[in-house]
Amino acid sequence: MLAVPAALALTATAAVAGSAGAGAADDEPGIVVEDGVTQPVFGYDDAIRERVFITSPYDSDGNGEADVVAVDIMRPAASDQGLKVPVIMDPSPYYSTLGRGNESELKLDQDGDGLLDRWPLFYDNYFVPRGYAIVLMDMIGTNNSTGCPTTGDVSDNLSPKVVIDWLNGRATGVDADGDPVVADWHNGRTGLIGKSYDGTLANATAASGVEGLATIVPISAISSWYDYTRSNGVVTRGNSYPSSLSNTVTNPARREYCRPVRDVLAATDGDETGDYTPFWHVRDYKPDAGNVTASVFVVHGLNDENVRPDQFSTWWYELAENDVPRKLWLTQTGHVDPFDFRREAWVDELHRWFDHWLQGIDNGIMDEPMADVERAPDVWEEYGDWPVAGSRPTRLWLAPDTDAAGHLSVTPNRPSDPDLSFVDDPLQRESTMISNELAVQPNRLAYVSEPLTAPLHISGTPEVHLNATVDTADTNFGVILVDYGPAERVQRAGDGVVTGTVEDCWGESAVWGGFAEDACYKQVDKRVALTEREVVTKGIVDGVNIDDYATATPMLPGKPYNVRFPLLPEDYVFPEGHRIGVIVVGSYRDYGSQADPNRATITLDPVRTVIDLPIVGGRAAAEAAGLE
Repeated sequence: MLAVPAALALTATAAVAGSAGAGAADDEPGIVVEDGVTQPVFGYDDAIRERVFITSPYDSDGNGEADVVAVDIMRPAASDQGLKVPVIMDPSPYYSTLGRGNESELKLDQDGDGLLDRWPLFYDNYFVPRGYAIVLMDMIGTNNSTGCPTTGDVSDNLSPKVVIDWLNGRATGVDADGDPVVADWHNGRTGLIGKSYDGTLANATAASGVEGLATIVPISAISSWYDYTRSNGVVTRGNSYPSSLSNTVTNPARREYCRPVRDVLAATDGDETGDYTPFWHVRDYKPDAGNVTASVFVVHGLNDENVRPDQFSTWWYELAENDVPRKLWLTQTGHVDPFDFRREAWVDELHRWFDHWLQGIDNGIMDEPMADVERAPDVWEEYGDWPVAGSRPTRLWLAPDTDAAGHLSVTPNRPSDPDLSFVDDPLQRESTMISNELAVQPNRLAYVSEPLTAPLHISGTPEVHLNATVDTADTNFGVILVDYGPAERVQRAGDGVVTGTVEDCWGESAVWGGFAEDACYKQVDKRVALTEREVVTKGIVDGVNIDDYATATPMLPGKPYNVRFPLLPEDYVFPEGHRIGVIVVGSYRDYGSQADPNRATITLDPVRTVIDLPIVGGRAAAEAAGLE
């Protein structure tokens, strides 16, 4: 585990001994710590606001000039009087386009003086009074930064590294007049935080191993752009998505100027095949997880259909392999910030996390359970690790039946069991795939357990093995894991939340440039309903990529193939009395995949057709739940 530097720990201890706003030295201000957390003893309305332009080593638009990264900084006035403060930075491409947070806040310079009057999100209001600097960074090619967005290429990925280098005296920054600016107020430690693209930049920067990055908090973040736009060889976001996203985030005044960069993205992203080409290598951070020296606090929605949960899990497994200090929150919502699904607990947890890793306060947060999992709407359970201890891949055979749905069994199928076939329907919707689960349908195969005699907990990543033959050279394979039984569940609509009208406030307020900047935001509630079934997890694979995602190999009609692929990770408890269903399909349009036009007939040999579920308690738990 990474240790908190002794110098930081001593600083925090000395500050506690002083009076509010006063440290160990007679005239030098210091943080105040009570009950293990920093207290709001510094002013907000008198905080220092500045904008700095930092020269990068990149030339994303190819104009022969180095890209410049623009940052807006707010820090306590005491940081000009000797207080050394850490940085919390939210790097984003969205500050002038889609905005940040549930209310889509944009940066705003109301009076045109070059300083921000509106600061998106609550970080500034809450943390500046507690002795932090807040940095809102415009990713290269966006808002006030120069260059062009490259959707996960190195200039995107390492825009935050440029700022961290400046904070630590390794890069050059100037103000609007071109005068040099140095961060002599910085204590040397930076934390990155952000949702979606912002958190993706945090992951990428951590994978660079940059010195001075102490922690990251990636929320609903990408760890592999390939897996974000493809799934096991199947294109899930086509139509030149990297180019399209680049256009979305580019400063509107520069969109035409950046068109040549977008044209290169569109020409090289490999939509034609969906294969893992060199284009995607730099956009995949998992191979560089060994470089991560920062602690990592991951937050992700298990029902996130934008940045699906395999983006957190594959990254998490690599972090665990490299013994990175880490923490995890998993929610039943979709693409939602924890400020909007567990607000009070989140502010408290984030505060303690940053105090520990950036201020050096020994508040015990790393001695607490590692993982929080939302088990039911607003019902959370804590675990010492994730996947949950005792989770083991447990093999269930997909046992066929010619006259009804098949079933699930811990007992191997027999060679005499019948092969079953279905015809891929590229237009079939998910609702049709999973309904009437006990009936035989021509465009899917269903395997459904008897009602469970005890709850069954899965935690981790399921994996499917289909022993299949097809009558075409290419097809897709999809599998859906379903919980059949009534329960009150978070709904998929609206990412599982609904925004109310009542506000609550989390920090201090000020008026700058005639604009009232506050930390008051509308409260958000879960969308909850009693439903008869739930898609627990799912996955797809392209038949021509079952052996290698980098190279397509046409299938041979009639040849048996072991079609092996993961489903999305999950942590789920099937209640007693419910049935577990495994639905096998071909094309899966509601996954977002491009339908395969071949309409293949797919035949499964039951002898080696299985699903490995990560069951807590393994086979014994499966048998106790009635899976014989």
